[in-house]
Amino acid sequence: MAEPFKMLLDPAVVRAIGMHLQRVAPSVERVRFEQLALDGLDALELKARAMQIADALEATLPAGFEAGAAILEATLAPVTLDAELGSLRTGPDGLAGWALWPLGEWVARRGLDDPHRALQALHALTQRFTAEWAIRPLLLRHPDTVFATLRRWCDDPSPHVRRLVSEGSRPRLPWGLQLRPLIADPTPTLPLLAALQDDPSPYVRRSVANHLNDIAKDHPAVVADWLRRYLPEASAERRALLRHASRSLVKAGDVAVLVAWGQGAALEGCADLAVTPAQITLGERVALSATLTSLSRRPQALVVDYVIHHVKANGSTSPKVFKGWNLTLAPGETRTLVKQHAVRPITTRVYYPGQHRVALQVNGAVVADAAFELLGLTPASGQSASG
Repeated sequence: MAEPFKMLLDPAVVRAIGMHLQRVAPSVERVRFEQLALDGLDALELKARAMQIADALEATLPAGFEAGAAILEATLAPVTLDAELGSLRTGPDGLAGWALWPLGEWVARRGLDDPHRALQALHALTQRFTAEWAIRPLLLRHPDTVFATLRRWCDDPSPHVRRLVSEGSRPRLPWGLQLRPLIADPTPTLPLLAALQDDPSPYVRRSVANHLNDIAKDHPAVVADWLRRYLPEASAERRALLRHASRSLVKAGDVAVLVAWGQGAALEGCADLAVTPAQITLGERVALSATLTSLSRRPQALVVDYVIHHVKANGSTSPKVFKGWNLTLAPGETRTLVKQHAVRPITTRVYYPGQHRVALQVNGAVVADAAFELLGLTPASGQSASG
C-alpha cells in the first residue's frame, strides 16, 4: 500500500527543519519549535500539517521579518536546476522539497508588509520547492509590485522561477488561494503567458498550458482568440502546449476552439448511438456503440465525445461530457466506435435512480442520443459516484 500523502511532512521532516534552523541560527529554540510542530501532527492531513509547522516557525523565529527570512534562506539546500521540484528532498546540505511548504507559508504571512524582501525569499525558496501558494497573498495585496517582479522573472535563468511566474498567478490553482481579480479579468497575466509559451523547459510550458486552461473555465473566448493568434505556424512544442491548454474547451465542444483546431465543421453524414443494457445498478457498466456514416466527398476531422445527463435529487438532470475519440472519417466511410462506461462509486457525484440520457456529440454538436436507467438507488442509499 502506498504511503499516505500526509507523510511528506512527517516527524522526521520536522526534526530536519529544526536541525537546519539550529545549524544556521543557534539562538533559535529548536526544542520548542519541534514540540509545537509535532503536537498532534499524526492526526492532521498534509495541508494542515504545513500550517501547523508554519505556526511553530512564527512562534520561534525572530520577530523581525528580515532576520527570519535570512535564517530560512540560510537553511536551504544548494540549487539543482535540472531536477523537477517534486523529486527534491531535504538532506544534510539543507532543506528542499516538501519541507519548504511551511517555510513559504511563513513568508506569505509575515512578509505582507515587506513585499520586495518577501519576493526575494520566495525566489530562493521556489528553486528548491514551489512557492506557487506562498506568492498568492502577496499578489492580492501588492499586485503592481508582484506583476513587475513576475515580468522580470520571465527571463530568469532558473526554470523553477520562470514556472512560478505562470503557476503562482494561475487564477484557480489547486490547493491555492483563488485569485478572484484574475478570475474576473485575466488580462494582467496574458503578457506573461505569451512570454513563456515557447520556454525551453517543458516544465514551464506545462504550467502555461494549465494556466490557460484555468482561464478557459471563465473566459473561453480569451483562449479561443489565443488559439487564433498563436496556433498558425506554431512549433510542435507550442502546438502540444495549446492542445493541452484547450482540452477543457475541446471536451465541452466549444465551436470556436474546435474551428481553430480544424474540427469545427458539422458532420456531413448520419450517426446512430446504442446503449446497452437498458437497465443497470450502481457499480455496473453500459456499452456505448456509436456508428458514423460519411456522406462527404472529403475526409472529415472529428472530435467525438459523449454527454451523460445525470439525474439529480429533484428529478432534473446535469450534463457531464466524457472524452470519446479523435478521428478522421474517410469519404463514404462507415465506422463503429465502442466504449465501456462504468457507473461506479467515487467521491465526486451522488447518483440517483432514473433515466440517464446519453448524447453523442460530434465537433460540439449533438448528433444522436440514447438512454439507460439506473436502478436500485433511493435518496437514502445514493452513493458518491461517477462514470
